[in-house]
Amino acid sequence: MKRRELLAGTTAVAALWSARSTWGAGAAGYSEKEYSRAIVIDGLGGPGGVHPDLPEDAPLTDGDVADARRSGLTAVNVTVNEVGNGPDRYEKTVKGIGLIEREIANHPDVFLKVVRGEDLALARKSGRLGLIYGFQDTSMLEGDLSRVAVFHNLGVRIMQPTYNRRNLMGDGCLEEADGGLSHLGYEFIAEVNRLRVLLDLSHAGRKVIEQGIRASKVPMAITHTGCRALVDVPRNTDDASLKALADRGGVAGIYFMPFLRTSGQPHAEDLIRHLDHAVSVCGEDHVGLGTDGTLSGVELNQAYWTVQRKFVEDRLKAGIAAPGEATDVANLIPEYNDARRFFTLADDLARRGWSAARIDKILGGNFARLFAQVWG
Repeated sequence: MKRRELLAGTTAVAALWSARSTWGAGAAGYSEKEYSRAIVIDGLGGPGGVHPDLPEDAPLTDGDVADARRSGLTAVNVTVNEVGNGPDRYEKTVKGIGLIEREIANHPDVFLKVVRGEDLALARKSGRLGLIYGFQDTSMLEGDLSRVAVFHNLGVRIMQPTYNRRNLMGDGCLEEADGGLSHLGYEFIAEVNRLRVLLDLSHAGRKVIEQGIRASKVPMAITHTGCRALVDVPRNTDDASLKALADRGGVAGIYFMPFLRTSGQPHAEDLIRHLDHAVSVCGEDHVGLGTDGTLSGVELNQAYWTVQRKFVEDRLKAGIAAPGEATDVANLIPEYNDARRFFTLADDLARRGWSAARIDKILGGNFARLFAQVWG
């Protein structure tokens, strides 16, 4: 997700497909009271929406801020770097952190910087949205592991060693060679363990995931993924890796992305199918949600599709687009195209027979436990 999509927004909420499936019509739903008491965490996302008329570094709009207030989210892992190999990644990452700091300074009653586990409870108690600074890639380190401490001091608490392609740490999920971690990659994991930064194995190749799970001294996460047993594309994670992650105490977040089905627009049924499968493989204590999208709803108009087409075309040119990305498929679940998406999903799960206790874990309880364990 680009910084523009993270920080620039629109208040419009629309649904190209308006009807939600009516699962378990006789089952009780998930109440607003239950939702207000839950810890709700998006394993990857950010405040704002998609607004083609605003520059990438535009401040959040009033509508974006209002959506953050009403979302019910306790915290979200916000990507502060630009993904993929390229120039000026260090400088751009520092700028990305600065943009988030600006929003916190502008709206101290709405946002809270999260650097330790206890901040999650503070965010919920105070009714603010906790912002967790995260990396998707390590290109900004430029091979210098001393920068891990620099960014830790700036508040970064989640780091991925690789994105889709190969970098100095190892192979991303699009590399056919699947070469695994480099020596530097192993040293990177040791350093994030030492500094109590959460290791995130999203976008990694199979061997990097396998080796990273074994190498880490503490539990780790795959913050945004799907189940490869259901849809065999590189961005999804196979059952063996999901099980190994869970066995080490980690958490896998299921995303709201096109990779949830083999082709076409993913819907609520696809997301819940992946959640069901992930719980069956990992157990209900090791699954969460990581939308990989914006907090605000998106108006699916011509302007949006123009932005989406350019976004995918730019990723294709850069060599970082994954199989399943398409110019005519929105990076969202239409039934949950709203800032209150997690409540709507919780209600759908309850009507399918999921217990409130299990729903609470998936909504954010599992990620909260993991974050507190790793960060202290």
